Amino acid sequence: MLLIIGILIVLLIFGVVAYNGLIRARMQTQEAWSQIDVQLKRRNDLIPNLIETVKGYGKYEQSTLDKITSLRTQVQQAASPAEAMAASDALSRQVSGVFAIAENYPDLKANTNYLQLQEELTNTENKIAYSRQLYNSVTAKYNTKLETVPTNIIANFFHFQPEDFLQIPEAEKAVPKIDFGSNGLGD
Repeated sequence: MLLIIGILIVLLIFGVVAYNGLIRARMQTQEAWSQIDVQLKRRNDLIPNLIETVKGYGKYEQSTLDKITSLRTQVQQAASPAEAMAASDALSRQVSGVFAIAENYPDLKANTNYLQLQEELTNTENKIAYSRQLYNSVTAKYNTKLETVPTNIIANFFHFQPEDFLQIPEAEKAVPKIDFGSNGLGD
């Protein structure tokens, strides 16, 4: 009888430890997404200042600035992490385009506000990239717990669901073509 009670106590302790471990792993995944969300919010807060600074120079394509505003709204209204990251990736490309176009405008490149915004946005993009890596790392740990014995028993019993990884869309995986010939360097 004592043996049966001992086995039940061990099983109960295992169940509590496994359940708490799954809860901790799920919370770490949610916290990692929260860090991405914070950085996305920071970038979204900086973008109106960038747009206003750039508009002051009047030579930029209005469609580019409108596209940035539209993508910023999509990031804010995303219903899932995957949607938020898709809109965020498109927004990053558009903002990079503004930085590239600015190379043609020496007055804008020398503007202190523009330079500060460019630095802050670059730092924020780096933080977003790091946060994405962290999210995928803790998601992998959480999903591994859901699939490995013995914690998968507790996970299935309490209906824990796996989290999705943040992935790069197939279109962005292509190797960019570099053509030095157009700059006169390849002759």
